[in-house]
Amino acid sequence: MLRALTAFIDQSFGDSGSDEVETREHELELATAVLLVEVARADFSEDEVEIEAVADLLATHLGVSKEEVAQLVDEAQRQADHSASLQAFTRQLHEELSVEEKRHVIEMLWRVALADEKLDKHEDHVIRKVAGLLYISHSDLIRIRNQVSDQRS
Repeated sequence: MLRALTAFIDQSFGDSGSDEVETREHELELATAVLLVEVARADFSEDEVEIEAVADLLATHLGVSKEEVAQLVDEAQRQADHSASLQAFTRQLHEELSVEEKRHVIEMLWRVALADEKLDKHEDHVIRKVAGLLYISHSDLIRIRNQVSDQRS
């Protein structure tokens, strides 16, 4: 009886549950993209290599087309332009992601920072701040940085 009623309501009014899941996923993708853009901008120059790294990482991580990634990066850049703090984005990721997924976000941040083969102190600062807000340990932060750096060599 309850299933029939639920099915009737979903059919009559649409299943908003799937819309909520899609919205939440988009918000997580956007939050991740904003953090990547912030690292790319941290050294006060938007290096094309770093922006390409952002797009490539998002395409690989999300499994979406280049057009969808371009739209996401544009939206992330607008959000980054108008946000005063990283806390809203990191809070969302902290609440929704597992520890392993958070580590993967930190790995992507290091990949962006090291895409131009030099680590700026401002990039390092942003990544350390994000790691702290995601409750990633300092040892994990350094281990991930070293792994990314070794893979680039």
